[in-house]
Amino acid sequence: MVVSPVSPFGPPGLSGEQHAAHRAQRAGPPGALDPPRARRRLKDPTRMVEELPDAMEEAWRALVAADRPRLRTLLEADVTFHSRRLAEAGPGGLLPEINRRFGRHALTVEFKGEHERRLGGQRLVLMLSVFIWPDVVSTFDPPWQPTLACPARGTGGLWAGPAHRASDVLVLLLGRRRAAVLAALDEPATTSALAHRLDLAPSSVYAHLTLLRDAGLLTARRYGHQVLYERTPLGMALMSSDV
Repeated sequence: MVVSPVSPFGPPGLSGEQHAAHRAQRAGPPGALDPPRARRRLKDPTRMVEELPDAMEEAWRALVAADRPRLRTLLEADVTFHSRRLAEAGPGGLLPEINRRFGRHALTVEFKGEHERRLGGQRLVLMLSVFIWPDVVSTFDPPWQPTLACPARGTGGLWAGPAHRASDVLVLLLGRRRAAVLAALDEPATTSALAHRLDLAPSSVYAHLTLLRDAGLLTARRYGHQVLYERTPLGMALMSSDV
C-alpha cells in the first residue's frame, strides 16, 4: 500500500510540457464558457480536448491556488500520520480506522452494481483528499492503478482557527509569539504554513520553532523538501495543562 495526497501543488493531470503542447495545438482561444459555447464544444470533441488543459489550469488557479499552502500542510500532516499507522498496524489495521466498512481481509465500498478485483501483488494507493467527504472514492477498473481516495483528517476544521489558545501563564513563560507558535501546532505544520497562519515573517517563525525544538517541546521531521514540526509529549502536556 502507498499513501499519497491528492496534489494541491499545481494544476492537476498534466505536466507543464503537456500543457504547452496542447496550447500549441489549440485552434484558438477558449473564450468565456457559456451554454452556447458548451453546446459547440459537445459538437466538436476534438477541439474540446484541445481546450481542456487551459480550462483545467484556469479552474485550479481560481479555486485552489490561493489556498495551496494550507491544503499542502494538511495533506502532508495526514500522509505522515497514516504512513506511521501503516507501519505500526499494517493495511489490515489501518483500513478499518479510515472507514468502518473496511475489513481486515476484504475491502467493501458501497456502490450500485458489483465489482471484484484481485490485486495479485499490485499495490493499492491510498490517496488523501480535501475534496472528498465523508466516504471514499475507488478506482479499480484495469488498466488503472487500484486507488482509494479518502477524506483527509482535519478537513472539517480546515478553515477554522487554531483549536488552542495559549494561556496567559504560558505567554508569560514562553513569550507571546513563541506561545502562539506552539498553540498553532494542533497538526504538524511547516514554517511557511505557520507564518501564513499567524501572519508572521517566516524567519521569525523559524527562530521560535528552533528554540521550542531545543527546549524539547517540538520535533522536526523532513518530508520531501519540507520540514514538518509537531509537538512532543512534553509540548502536548504543556498545552493541555494550566501551567
